[in-house]
Amino acid sequence: MTTATTIDTDLIDMMSAVFARHRQQHEPAIGAARWDTTLWAQLDELGLVRLTGAEATGGSGGSWLEAAELIQAAVWNGVRVPVAEHDLLAGWLLETAGLPVDPARRTVAVPGAYGGASGVPWASEAERIVTVWHDGHTYRVADLAASAFEITAGVNLAEEPRDTVHIDLATLSGVAVDDSVVRQYFLRGALIRALQTCAALDRIVELSVAHAGERSQFGRPLAKFQAVQNLVSDIAAEAALARAATDAALAAAVRTQWAAKDLEFPIAVARSCAGHAASVVVRNAHQVHGAIGTTREHRLHEFTKPALAWRSEFGSVHYWDDTLTDAALAAGRDGLWGLVTGTA
Repeated sequence: MTTATTIDTDLIDMMSAVFARHRQQHEPAIGAARWDTTLWAQLDELGLVRLTGAEATGGSGGSWLEAAELIQAAVWNGVRVPVAEHDLLAGWLLETAGLPVDPARRTVAVPGAYGGASGVPWASEAERIVTVWHDGHTYRVADLAASAFEITAGVNLAEEPRDTVHIDLATLSGVAVDDSVVRQYFLRGALIRALQTCAALDRIVELSVAHAGERSQFGRPLAKFQAVQNLVSDIAAEAALARAATDAALAAAVRTQWAAKDLEFPIAVARSCAGHAASVVVRNAHQVHGAIGTTREHRLHEFTKPALAWRSEFGSVHYWDDTLTDAALAAGRDGLWGLVTGTA
């Protein structure tokens, strides 16, 4: 994992230690992931549940750089916990709308015109669902009890809860917010998934290098075979490209405090690079590991399946590729260099 030089390294080590210890003590359960209340209580005690929340509302006042490290530490250790959905999305929406924030576990749903939303992260495990909808005139935000929804449980490829929810929008009242808030919510979610995907890819690189060095065939380590070297080098290169693009997008978001009008472009680059990298990294890693990599006992699937799942959330790879194409066409021949270098 990369570390940000502006962050206290002791804090980063503490985050990693919490998740590493939890993973050592708790093997992942078969089936859909659950919201681990014991781990959640520990994270809350350490001030990590609302790491970026304002101190005035009970948060820790941290930055996105610190939140990125927290997200990646969880992924690196194979721990499924919705700190990003709770803090960076639900908590932020409530603070932006001027609504109170209490300790309840939260996620976010954005129902369509008929009150339904699919693929809602952790809805079946949440206590409250921050709801964003368009009333025909403007977007509104409300903080609702999860029991107010009809919830049909589902999972993504990583076996994380991705549920279908429904509610009668006509019965709701909420705080009006600008369209830009909803757009920023989407971009925040997109960057979160890029960070998670990159952390999974980094872990796959580490597992693949270790396996190639430890496993022998025909009397010599796999790492001595040129074909395996090519597979591993491609894994490392693709993961590094995705990481560089995602770090650049994170830096742009932090530097501009999410206020830059052109922030969508670096996030689109990050999501496109991470999405395409996931295909190569997952394929090559399973080739390097062979049959052992397909078993539940081996940890490889804890990272390959999430990488493929996360790259498709908050916009598919195709969506972000199209976004980049549209930006390039709009910039034209004379503006393309400025677009790529951020000097436009």
